[in-house]
Amino acid sequence: MISFFRRIRKGLVANNNLSKYLLYAIGEIVLVVIGILIALAINNRQERRALAAKEQTYLAGLQEEFTTSQRKLKELITVNHQNFEGAKQLLGFVSHTDSLPTEGEVSELLYTTLALDIAFNPNNSLLHEIINSGSLKDISNPRLRIQLTNWIATIEDVTKQEDDLRMQREHLLNLFRSDAYSLRTVIDQTGITEQLGMTPLPIHQSNMAVFESVAFENSLLMFLLTTQAMETAHYEPLLVALEEILVTISEEIETE
Repeated sequence: MISFFRRIRKGLVANNNLSKYLLYAIGEIVLVVIGILIALAINNRQERRALAAKEQTYLAGLQEEFTTSQRKLKELITVNHQNFEGAKQLLGFVSHTDSLPTEGEVSELLYTTLALDIAFNPNNSLLHEIINSGSLKDISNPRLRIQLTNWIATIEDVTKQEDDLRMQREHLLNLFRSDAYSLRTVIDQTGITEQLGMTPLPIHQSNMAVFESVAFENSLLMFLLTTQAMETAHYEPLLVALEEILVTISEEIETE
């Protein structure tokens, strides 16, 4: 093909046909430019397809991560609410020491209320990879980019509140590390001792006097208030934000 055009060009020059040669040269330049533009268009189309495929892979992974985090958060809200209800019930016994439950019932309530630490551990490995690699720009939906960025900041705020809740829980547990009350009584009467491969004691120190302790009441009140704030001011809004992210991701995922 190139040799064909060269023969035409040589023929025009040999015949001193300058005007036709100029027209030919311009036409040849136009053809080259058109060829370059076509190549660029094909290349751009391929890049767009590659970016779109990459984005869909990210979206599918993010959907899986946030769905898992949604399940974890709902379970955590349930546990936190149970702790709140248990603390409220214990606080009620402080105000009505004339109608206390049995020692075994108190041990069960103390254990279910204070045994589990509260910490939300979302699945954010892919999200961190996307942000750290600078690939957040590959998410075409600007609203989703903002939601994902805000999610990381919100998680950091929730972690701080969880640290405060953990501290209030520790204050309550510290009372049972003193000589005044017995943690052993609690774990013996809740069956935890056997799970640890130990033998329960035949006689237990009573913990019923804890309901007359001002330190216990104060610590319990702080735990109760922090637990409530954890649910209403942090976990519930976090769940709303998470579900909004899932809706946006679902809107962006292409269905065949």
